[in-house]
Amino acid sequence: MGGGREPQGLSEKSSVQSLGEEQIQNPYTELLVLKGHHDIVRFLVQIDDCRFASAGDDGIVFLWNAQTGEKLFELHGHMHKITAIAAFPSSGACEEKNNLILTASADRTVIVWDCNSGRQVQKVSCFHSTVKCLTVLQRLDVWLSGGSDLCVWNRKLDLLCKTSHLTDADISALVELPKNCVAAAVGKELIIFRLVVSTEGSEGWDVLEVKRLVDHQDNILSLVSVNDLTFVTGSHVGELIVWDALDWISQVCECNTWNPSFHTVTQQEIKLSQNQQEVSIQHLTSDAECVFAAVGKGIYVYNLQMKRVIACQRTAHDSTVLHIAKLPNRQLISCSEDGSVRIWELREKQQLPAEPVPTGFLNMWGFGRANKQAIQSAKKMQESTTSYSLELIGDLIGHSSAVQMFLYFSELGLVTCSADHLIILWKDGERESRLRSLTLFQKLEQNDDLQLRF
Repeated sequence: MGGGREPQGLSEKSSVQSLGEEQIQNPYTELLVLKGHHDIVRFLVQIDDCRFASAGDDGIVFLWNAQTGEKLFELHGHMHKITAIAAFPSSGACEEKNNLILTASADRTVIVWDCNSGRQVQKVSCFHSTVKCLTVLQRLDVWLSGGSDLCVWNRKLDLLCKTSHLTDADISALVELPKNCVAAAVGKELIIFRLVVSTEGSEGWDVLEVKRLVDHQDNILSLVSVNDLTFVTGSHVGELIVWDALDWISQVCECNTWNPSFHTVTQQEIKLSQNQQEVSIQHLTSDAECVFAAVGKGIYVYNLQMKRVIACQRTAHDSTVLHIAKLPNRQLISCSEDGSVRIWELREKQQLPAEPVPTGFLNMWGFGRANKQAIQSAKKMQESTTSYSLELIGDLIGHSSAVQMFLYFSELGLVTCSADHLIILWKDGERESRLRSLTLFQKLEQNDDLQLRF
């Protein structure tokens, strides 16, 4: 699973960091194994502060309590695997809490479920192809489904408007943009749509294609909105593009970033790294300052203001990193096809003297856009900025197969799902111990009170 295991017969050790038995900074010392699924669990979605839903290839949706691990509902309705899931919280205008979840399946249906009753609200089955992504636009109280076309729906499940068939490729991901726009990943292209919003109920809505962006040279795998001004996309061949969210112009295109001055690369290593999967950007997340990218087996922290990678772990895992998240306390969590879940801390390092900046191995096989000016400016930037490192502080060993994704529930813990059909709820051991002691103390107090009465 995690931590640097190697095939027999190899004399070289794995370059993946490993931790010993003592993991002082890792709070997740207790785990609850949640069973129910009988195939790969691919999706987790948070419903509220203490509930989440899981779904995957068995077509079943489970609702769970994140505090206790209790299974709340088992939702049957799809005939094939789940392909997308999204939470649809009640709008501010609603007096009663009407939390819904949307699930799309390879059976070409979308089902809307009521989280409080576990009942199926409605099934939509008018799709020409499998819906690959679902996005909720909370401000407009509508949701979008993306497949061979883009459809816009309201909370009552009225189809407000849709596009015609786009291209041979389907929409694989969507991200909300300002001014009632969305960006849709369709193969290598990024298509910008604008919603024409009606103020008269379900009549008068429309969705218009306003621009096609063709800057990527391979399929777009990940999209993330940073703020109202910026969004970022990542592709199969390692292109990371930072876009202006208002005029949809490419601000920065980083193709040679995944190997700057943080490690030395030899010609031999360059040849070995020509597998595109090594630089495929599988997942992106962000905060106000940085974009965090899962690139091949590594994780990278790209600072948007400095326009450079400020920290990285090139081999954070033994296999492809599938999901990453930023925690509030300068920590990152990553999970991988190798079955491991790892916690990292972003630490400031002492300023280092400037070193020559390699153009990066991507540039050598045709994807880089580096030039002498860029190298010179990168040198100057390195001289005047602080350096950071990503330090491994926790290794969560529990799954026996690829960990698909996770949810962070703050003090309630961490939830992971895997190809081993299991969901694991990781708990802060010290917190759980204190809670058990408190519960025991309260019971003892109650017993003493009862004895005093008789």
